Amino acid sequence: MKRHYPDIALHVPKLLLPAPGVPLETWSVIACDQYTSEPEYWDETRRLVGDNPSTLALILPEARLDAGDRERAVAGINRRMAEYLATGVLVEQRPGFMLVERDAGRDAPRRGLVVALDLECFDFRPGARQLIRSTEGTDPARLPARIAVRRDASLEAPHILVLIDDPDRTVIEPLFEHPLAAAYDVALMQGGGRVRGWHVDDAKLIDTVAARLAALRQGEPPMLYAMGDGNHSFAAARAVWEDVKRQVGSAPDHPARYALVELVNVYDDGLEFAPIHRLVDGVDPAQLAQELAAHFADAGYSHRSFGDRNAWRRACRAPAAGHRLPYLTATGFGLARIEQPRCQLEAASLQGFLDDFMGRNPNMRIDYIHGDDALARLAAAEDRTGFLLPAMDKHDLFKTVVRDGATPRKTFSLGEANEKRYYLECRRIRQPEAAAS
Repeated sequence: MKRHYPDIALHVPKLLLPAPGVPLETWSVIACDQYTSEPEYWDETRRLVGDNPSTLALILPEARLDAGDRERAVAGINRRMAEYLATGVLVEQRPGFMLVERDAGRDAPRRGLVVALDLECFDFRPGARQLIRSTEGTDPARLPARIAVRRDASLEAPHILVLIDDPDRTVIEPLFEHPLAAAYDVALMQGGGRVRGWHVDDAKLIDTVAARLAALRQGEPPMLYAMGDGNHSFAAARAVWEDVKRQVGSAPDHPARYALVELVNVYDDGLEFAPIHRLVDGVDPAQLAQELAAHFADAGYSHRSFGDRNAWRRACRAPAAGHRLPYLTATGFGLARIEQPRCQLEAASLQGFLDDFMGRNPNMRIDYIHGDDALARLAAAEDRTGFLLPAMDKHDLFKTVVRDGATPRKTFSLGEANEKRYYLECRRIRQPEAAAS
């Protein structure tokens, strides 16, 4: 079987799945970068997992980054990975992909294909035009924790979703017409819905997938893949590969050169682009509103305050030129308008202001929140302001990235928080003899 397709950055991985008898309901937990302002979610995850083998032991939730000794936590993750390999918790499969279908309560399930992509074909620096492209700006401050987890890890488990632009549905969707071996079918904890997987290990079928992917390349230099979720994790994997490459060279067979991802067609009926809202903490809302007005004073700025939620919502929906930035605080509601924005997207306008203001306010913290209700709940505390942002049209993504490059970080999300990828498949990222030493 052919394992490498270098012209399209595709690698056929040897996946690791939990052994029979390992309960998948507690093995599989949500991506580490979710519920960052809700530590109670992770407390409940810990309670549900109990003493069972779980991917919770293989990750460092961002909600816990400031709690305790990170180096000790990373060392514990590495030990648990080695333990799962040594004791048979994980079983290596034949080389192949994993076809997945995720039902999260929408009208249609989201379908995807777990593959490995070549990190040599990705560069997260601004202006890079590789086959795999970032869709949002990369925040260097978010990389060290991910690099620390991956640097000495023997395993990876993917929460990365990578998009393909396939309006005729030629790559993923036809695979559901083939009689494939079922690999798992599990209900996901804490409102995650259900996910099913089928192993794709037929050489001819894999060749067909590769050929159809190759036909989707667009632009010059060509682009094929757009990062959906997990941009920073993929960037961290690239950084670790650069360190490994200094020791081993390009090494097309080295497992660290690749990263597991789930490919999703941007035209998939179950894929929704959701906005990512901003929660500002540690700043008096009145001061923040004053700074917002000053920042956009020469851009046609105006502002209204509301004591009534329904009146505020009606004003937010009313047609208006330029950008609208609705926000909530513990004491009421506001709507800022920018008639002559300097940026194309509301997220870019707001993020530019917040970055500038945070540079002058060391006590300020920005979090990125999925869901209107979650934002309203979190913004109800003192010295917090929650900004609501609109969703981006998913069909505009590829042409925007090909033409203009990456969007501002955290511009869109692939669904709401509970729809994010849950860890399930794993793969070795160190040579077996190195992992055992």
